[in-house]
Amino acid sequence: MSAASTHPVEVPLPGGRVLHAHDTGGPGPVVLWHGGTPNTGEPPAPLLEPGVRWIGVDRPGYADSPRRPGRNVASVVGDVVAVLDHLGVERCVSVGHSGGGSHALACAALLPGRVTAALSVSGLAPYDGTPGWFEGLGPAGRASLGAAVAGRAAKEEFQAAGSGGIDFTPEDWALLEGPWGWFGTVVQAATTNGDGGLVDDDLAHVRPWGFDPAGTTVPVHLLHGEADRVVPVGHAHRLAALVPGSTLRVVPGASHLSVLTEAPDALAAVLAHLA
Repeated sequence: MSAASTHPVEVPLPGGRVLHAHDTGGPGPVVLWHGGTPNTGEPPAPLLEPGVRWIGVDRPGYADSPRRPGRNVASVVGDVVAVLDHLGVERCVSVGHSGGGSHALACAALLPGRVTAALSVSGLAPYDGTPGWFEGLGPAGRASLGAAVAGRAAKEEFQAAGSGGIDFTPEDWALLEGPWGWFGTVVQAATTNGDGGLVDDDLAHVRPWGFDPAGTTVPVHLLHGEADRVVPVGHAHRLAALVPGSTLRVVPGASHLSVLTEAPDALAAVLAHLA
């Protein structure tokens, strides 16, 4: 089947802020997509197919979306509600990858009448201030998130120094040679105006999220690669212990991106909660 196409949506808010969103349109169950860090909200092309409608929102600081310094993870909910209202969507499932996983969980926890289930793939757990939260992180992630823990000034300085890098495995790099090379387009678009969105995402992840995942009442599915070095699998185990009734699948040998080859089955399980 050919993939659905995505078109842009702009939603004006009081005060002059404009939400930039993406929508494949058409009938069918709705997936609310939360891109990673740094990604736009453009839905993932390798997962699109007819019969499922995908909607995504650019978080503040990405692409042309103005920054909102001090935002927390739960801040995404107000933007999501505005977009869903604008598009006339009453019910959906919430799906996110990597830095988007926490935002998918926020929508599930805070919009239980509207979001019927959530899927977090390779997602972070809330920061608890202990060394264990960093266990298994590769050197690039440890340095980047460590700078975020030190505060905004340290994180801004870290990014300005070009102290980036990423802890992909060879399997992750290989995945980018195929259809999931799509990531390159959304990362480039997200950072066209700088690293502001990335900085604010990382700061949000190591501060209180603005909601309690333990209060989630809708089904939550977690998918994680056992060999992930960007977000270690320990984060998935932490989330599974935190979110009541959550379902965790750990894929042996899979890593941060390569686990996405298992995403279609996980997505089908989550969409079943819209039936």
